[in-house]
Amino acid sequence: MDFGGMNFIAIVVAAAAAFLFGGAYYGAVSKRWLKAARIDPGEARMTPVHFITSIVGELIMAWVLAGLIGHLGTGQVTLMNGIVSGLFVWAGFMMTTMAINHRYQDYGWDLTVIDGVHWLGVAVIMGAIIGWFGV
Repeated sequence: MDFGGMNFIAIVVAAAAAFLFGGAYYGAVSKRWLKAARIDPGEARMTPVHFITSIVGELIMAWVLAGLIGHLGTGQVTLMNGIVSGLFVWAGFMMTTMAINHRYQDYGWDLTVIDGVHWLGVAVIMGAIIGWFGV
């Protein structure tokens, strides 16, 4: 089996970019998100645990996505293949999982859409960076 390998600098950059995107995105939609998530703005708190969990989770996501893109083979770790792989991961795993969980948790589709757009951005940004950096 042919494997394109992983670029660990790309993984770290992809995770950092995804984290920054999330901060900007949720900063822009915070009021709508709090309402959709049924969180009282007066009780909402950000702790170091939230940030650490996000950073570690996004490092793992970027590492796994780099492995998936690398499995396309030598010479196939490209910008376009990274974006397409990110879209497939988002549509097949991230969005479907959220939609199912939100239905069982009795949240509205507004939360699913808000979070789904975030994870779409994360997956595409990570895929693009990993593909752009190459092996």
